[in-house]
Amino acid sequence: MSSVTSSQDARLRELVLLRRVRDRIDREYAQPLDVQALARGVHLSAGHLSRQFRAVYGESPYSYLMTRRIERAMTLLRRGDMSVTEVCFAVGCSSLGTFSTRFSEVVGMSPSTYRRLAAGDAEGIPSCVAKQVMRPIRNREAAASRAT
Repeated sequence: MSSVTSSQDARLRELVLLRRVRDRIDREYAQPLDVQALARGVHLSAGHLSRQFRAVYGESPYSYLMTRRIERAMTLLRRGDMSVTEVCFAVGCSSLGTFSTRFSEVVGMSPSTYRRLAAGDAEGIPSCVAKQVMRPIRNREAAASRAT
């Protein structure tokens, strides 16, 4: 077996591990997850996982986790039957301040403002479509799309 094939096999194995981490974040976003725990789960160092995850997915594991949490929070806030504090804890955040700050960074408005303005926005839209249409766009991504 050549060294090229060997390095390709190693790269594919690493991509499988990174996909496992991403799938775990998608499944367990409401659990207390940190980069150390995610790295231990796939037998990588936290630094290596962070570097490789960012190279493959364009953001750090923590940023990806917070985006998943914000997406879920948006859904819960649109329903309107939970307070912002309840939503914060339901999506796995342990600090209302951090949650509100991150939500505002990603969505462009505070959770309470979003809750008030978005109530009923998804009525009559199948949930699979609503998830795609109402997915958060980071402020810097929105600015980039406006510039093109």
